[in-house]
Amino acid sequence: MQTALATDTPTTTRQLKVGGVVPFSATDYPGKLAAVVFVQGCPWQCAYCHNPHLQARTEASAAPWEQVLTTLKRRAGLLDAIVFSGGEPTIDPALEDAIKQVRTLGFQVGLHTAGAYPRRLAEILPLLDWVGIDIKAPFADYGRTTGIAGSGQQALTCAKAVIASGIAHEFRTTIHPDLISDDALLDLAQTLSAMSVQNYALQVFRKTGCNSDALAAVTIDTYSGNEVVAKLSKMFARFTLRNA
Repeated sequence: MQTALATDTPTTTRQLKVGGVVPFSATDYPGKLAAVVFVQGCPWQCAYCHNPHLQARTEASAAPWEQVLTTLKRRAGLLDAIVFSGGEPTIDPALEDAIKQVRTLGFQVGLHTAGAYPRRLAEILPLLDWVGIDIKAPFADYGRTTGIAGSGQQALTCAKAVIASGIAHEFRTTIHPDLISDDALLDLAQTLSAMSVQNYALQVFRKTGCNSDALAAVTIDTYSGNEVVAKLSKMFARFTLRNA
């Protein structure tokens, strides 16, 4: 296991590193029609990642940010929002400027994050309308999933910041029997409920994009923990189960 990054300021260029764009999505920002901008780079090494090609920060972008921005301008009035995803979008020091630019076009802004960079997240929260934050495991056991020691404390700090901000949110956890047990899931949910998380979702692991042969060898279409689901649905104002 590697050691957690010692700084919130990774060495990157100042141009937003775009890894790809989805021009239309009805699922990435609840209740909104959105375009999704994928940002390159993630400091964590989650085996179930479905975008492992975005973990690295490459020298070139899939598309120059100015070109992406021009495309988004043409969609003003057709879309409600722009979602920045990844990778881990808060790794990019150009993210704040990019968010400000799309806000000037009249879009609402959503963010998908795993909570790897607390300071960066705190800086941009006032610019966001919605946050989807991935919660990997009980915070004390994060390293087993991310491969990075200390990552649980980073995620906890980010989770607290999202809740304190009052911003609309969705906390979600990907479930796979090799990664998180039902008991651990209930422990995590109790922690999040006590933190006043209002919206929680379970996402059943999907093989698409996953580089782990061991995880992909387990076929999971539907989560069978009905008792767990019943308990979770009572802990949160809104609870969602997303089967594969």
